[in-house]
Amino acid sequence: MAVGLFAVPAGTQAQWKTPWGYQGARGPEHWADLDPAYAACKSGKEQSPIDIRQTQRANFPPIKFEYKGGPLKIINNGYTAVRVNYAPGDGNFLTVAGSRYELRQFHFHRPSEEYVNGKPYDMVAHFMHEDSSGKIAGVAVFLKAGSANATIQRLWQHMPNTPGKEQEVAGVEVNPADLLPRDTAYYTYLGSLTAPPCTEGVTWFVLKTPVKISAEQIAAFATLYPHDVRPLQPLNGRVIKESQ
Repeated sequence: MAVGLFAVPAGTQAQWKTPWGYQGARGPEHWADLDPAYAACKSGKEQSPIDIRQTQRANFPPIKFEYKGGPLKIINNGYTAVRVNYAPGDGNFLTVAGSRYELRQFHFHRPSEEYVNGKPYDMVAHFMHEDSSGKIAGVAVFLKAGSANATIQRLWQHMPNTPGKEQEVAGVEVNPADLLPRDTAYYTYLGSLTAPPCTEGVTWFVLKTPVKISAEQIAAFATLYPHDVRPLQPLNGRVIKESQ
């Protein structure tokens, strides 16, 4: 189902059959015209990202991250600059409301694709998960300018400058849990992938508390990809819920 994120082997350079972009003739407003497989980018009614404004508080169970350190497998995919991949069986899990998803990859956008009350954050990290039936859960972690982040620094040191195949960096381990805030209260809604093919049915968990990274680290990311953000999408009557 998820042609863009999960169906293609992690080491493959050409992840999308039809190229797309964030500006110009291949920008977001044209995605649906580039390939019939991208039709949901225009016709979909539950698209992401969104502006989180009015929410309904609900007595949701806490979200549980079972992340652990492992060898750094990193790729510049030509779109979101740096992405860290995880193969099935790597053992990094997200559990919430009785559902268990395995981490497949995480990547970054600048500024954040999601807004809260009309404003974006400096960046966002998207952690993409999949369960045994193929359902996708995305976790958005806002990144805010402040003190330097050691895990981000480790990633940036090995960030490929040009698109290419996945690289496993010898002797370097990264624990994705180090990019999570201590407070994991969240907003949740039903949306889509934020890049082609814009597949719907993605359950999003947007953590309320941002994680700090330095202005220099934000600038270093921007040198490769100054803008890798899809515009906000209509809510179309969807309800955004908020954990207590």
